Amino acid sequence: MSPDHWEALWPSREPELYNCIISNHPSATKCVLCVVLCVCQSQDDEPFASEPFAARSNALDLKENKIKFLPDGGFQTYQKLERLFLQNNKLRSISRFAFSGLFRLRILYLSHNRITSLKTGVFKDLHSLEWLILDNNKVAKIVPGSFSGLQSVYFLDMLNNSIRDIPKDSICTEMPHLNWLDLEGNRIRTVRSSVFQECITVLSLRRNKIHKIQQGALSQMSKLVDLDLSDNLITELPPSLFTNLQDLQQLNISFNPLKHIPHIQFDLLTHLHSLIMEDIEIPNINNLMFSNLNLSHIYFKKFQYCSYAPHVRSCKPNSDGISSFENLLANILLRVFVWVMAFITCFGNIFVICMRSFIVTENCQHTMSIKSLCCADFLMGFYLFCLGAFDIKFQGEYNKHAQIWMESWGCKLVGSMAMLSSEVSVMLLTYMTLEKYFCIVFPFSHFRVGRGQTLCILTAIWGVGFFITIIPFLSYETFGNFYGRNGVCFPLQSDSTEKSGARGYSIGIFLGLNLLAFITIVFSYSSMFYSIHNTGTKTAERSVLSREVTIAKRFFFIVFTDALCWIPIFLLKAVSLTEADIPGTITSWVVIFILPINSALNPILYTLTTSSFQEKVKQCLQRKQSQTQDSVKSFSLVSIHINPA
Repeated sequence: MSPDHWEALWPSREPELYNCIISNHPSATKCVLCVVLCVCQSQDDEPFASEPFAARSNALDLKENKIKFLPDGGFQTYQKLERLFLQNNKLRSISRFAFSGLFRLRILYLSHNRITSLKTGVFKDLHSLEWLILDNNKVAKIVPGSFSGLQSVYFLDMLNNSIRDIPKDSICTEMPHLNWLDLEGNRIRTVRSSVFQECITVLSLRRNKIHKIQQGALSQMSKLVDLDLSDNLITELPPSLFTNLQDLQQLNISFNPLKHIPHIQFDLLTHLHSLIMEDIEIPNINNLMFSNLNLSHIYFKKFQYCSYAPHVRSCKPNSDGISSFENLLANILLRVFVWVMAFITCFGNIFVICMRSFIVTENCQHTMSIKSLCCADFLMGFYLFCLGAFDIKFQGEYNKHAQIWMESWGCKLVGSMAMLSSEVSVMLLTYMTLEKYFCIVFPFSHFRVGRGQTLCILTAIWGVGFFITIIPFLSYETFGNFYGRNGVCFPLQSDSTEKSGARGYSIGIFLGLNLLAFITIVFSYSSMFYSIHNTGTKTAERSVLSREVTIAKRFFFIVFTDALCWIPIFLLKAVSLTEADIPGTITSWVVIFILPINSALNPILYTLTTSSFQEKVKQCLQRKQSQTQDSVKSFSLVSIHINPA
C-alpha cells in the first residue's frame, strides 16, 4: 500500500465538497462525509475560525496555500476531523498545541513544506492517527518525544528531508503500531545497531548516504516484510545482517558500490520472493548463492548472471542489447547480417589476393602492401564467421553458457583477432596514404621505398599490431577481462566497472592511435588533391579537368568510407567514457556493420576500381582471348591437313 491509495480507507461514496473562503460555508447541510476545501488568497488568512459547519467536517483541505505557521488550538472546532491536508504550504514551524483536540484524526499530510524541526509532544493528541506524511521538508533530526501520543500510526513518510540520525528506541516506543516507515532521500550515513525495532514491516532507506550498517542493525525486525537499501554508498554487508529476517519477502540492495557479497548472505531468507540487485557487480557469483531461496523474481545488472539462478521464474534483464537469453546475437537481423558481412569481407579479400598474385605489375611494393591489407581485412571477416558459428552453437540456450563464453580463451582469441585486424588495417592504410602523399606532393624527391624496405615496414606494422593485441593478456589485475566484457568479445564500450588500466589502454587505442591515423589520412588526401589541382590549373586541357574530377571522386570515397567506419567508433568510445548509459544494441550494430565497413570496401577501393588494375585485367583477358583464338586456328589447320578432302 502507498499514500496514493489512502482513499481505500474510506467509504466508496463520493464526498460532498464545499469551496469556502474563510467565512463562506453552507448554513445548513446534512452529509455523511463532508470535506471543507479552503482556498486562501492571502498568506495572512487563517481559516481556523469557529464556525457551525466546522464541527461536522470530516476532512479539511488546506493544501497549496501560503500558510507559514499553525497557531495553538487552530483546529479545536474540528472535533470530528479525520483527514487534514496541509501539503504545499510554507510552514516553517508548528506550535506544540496546534493539533490539540484532534482525537479522531487518521490522516495528516504535512509534505512539501519548510518544517525544520518537530517539537516534543506536537502530536500528543493524535491518538487515532494512522498516516503521517512528512516528506519533502527540512527536518534534520528526530528527537525523542517527537511522536509521543501516536499510538495508532502505521504509516510514517519522511521522504526527502535532511534527517541524519535516528535516536535509538524512539520510533517504535512512541508508535508501537507503526508498520510502514519511509525515510527515503535523507542524509543518514550509518545505521546503528538496534535502531529499528520489531514493529516495522516495511522499511525504506533508499537514496540516503549510508556507507555502513552495523552488525545487528536489523536484528530486532523479525516482522519485516519489505526492505529497501538501494541507492546508497554501502560497500559491504555484514554476513549476518539478515539473520532474524525470516519473514522478509522483498529485498532491494540495488545501486550500491558493493565489492563483495558472501556466499551465505541470503541463506536464511527462506521466504524471500523478490531480490533486486541492479547495477551490482558480483565477481564471486555462483549457483550456491541463491540455491536456498524460493525466489519468484530476481533482478541483476547483467543478464548473464541469470544462469546462476536457473530455478527463478522471472529473471531480469533478458538481454544486454548484444546478446539475449536464447542467442549470442539478440537480433534476427544481426544473426543474418553477420554471415552476409563475413562472406563479403572474406570473399572480397581472398579474390584480391588471388588476382594480385596472378597479375604481375611493375610496382611490386604496392602489391605487397595491398596483399598485406587484404590479409588484415580477411581476419575481420573470419572474426564475423566465428561470431556466427558460436551464435549457432549456443542457439536457444546462450544464457547457460554466457558467463563461461565471455571468460573463455575462445572469446579472448576471437576478440584479439578483431583487434589485430582493426589496428593492422588502420596502420597499413595510414602507411599507404603517406607513401602516396610523398609521391604526389613531392614528385621530384629521390627517396622511394624499395622492396626490402617495404617488407621491413609491413613486418613492423604486423609486429606492432600483435603487440597491441597481446598487451591486455599480460596483467589481469590491470586490464581485467579486456576482451570478454560482452558477447561479441570486442573491447569497444566502457562502463563504471572497467579497470582503470583497461580504460586508459582502450582510450590510447581508439581515441589516440586510430584518431591520429584518421586525421593523417584526411590531411594527406586533402593535400594530394590540392597539389593535383594546382598542377592542373597550369594547363587548360579538358582531359586534365576530367582527370581531376575522377581523382576527386576517388579520394572522396576513400575518406568517406574511413569516416563512416571510424567516426561512430570515436563517438561511441568518447560517450562511454562519460559513463552514460549506452544501449548494447548500438554496440552490436557498430561491431557487426560499422567496424567491418573498411574491411569489406578496401578491396574495391584499393584494387577493383583502380584504373591500373582494370587495365591489367583487361590485358590479361585480351592475351587469354588471343591465345584461345590461336589455339582454335592451329586446331583448324591440323584438321585440314589430316582431312584435305
